[in-house]
Amino acid sequence: MTDDVTRFFVLTGGPGSGKSALIDGLARAGHAHMPEAGRAIIREQVATGGRALPWVDPAAFAELMLARDVRAHRNARHQHGLVFFDRGIPDVAGYMRLSGLAVPAHMDHSAKMFRYNGRVFIMPPWRDIFTQDSERKQDFDVAVRTYETLATTYADYGYELMEVPRTPIEQRTRFILQNAGAA
Repeated sequence: MTDDVTRFFVLTGGPGSGKSALIDGLARAGHAHMPEAGRAIIREQVATGGRALPWVDPAAFAELMLARDVRAHRNARHQHGLVFFDRGIPDVAGYMRLSGLAVPAHMDHSAKMFRYNGRVFIMPPWRDIFTQDSERKQDFDVAVRTYETLATTYADYGYELMEVPRTPIEQRTRFILQNAGAA
């Protein structure tokens, strides 16, 4: 991509680590954001009786996430200022790895082509805030493995990982903004 994507920041990590709450905090502070694709896909697939669910057809689920993440990346170009992503395209490759599936060439190509700021904020597993629900069926051990897989995956794609401290949302929001050059 020829766009200046240095203003595109990814927040990643395992399920239940506080990413979405942090994205909401950044949005309340007036920053553009792109929501996580996975939860929306799960809701839609359940509502329509679809099979592209992580517990039914992980590869189909990944394809839908990739399509949404590419669209989000393109849509972010129309936003002004910093844009925060609740997961990025390399998360899809990480999901495939975590699922024990090969990363298809087109997913790998997309992760290399649609870039973000070189600094990626990663949320460590946090047992105190971790919960399961109808869309998040993973247990805490899977959350830890997801974190580890994503850390490796983002590093493999050449990103610098910055771990977000386990602090109250206001402090995490300030941490993100300071390290994204906005504060």
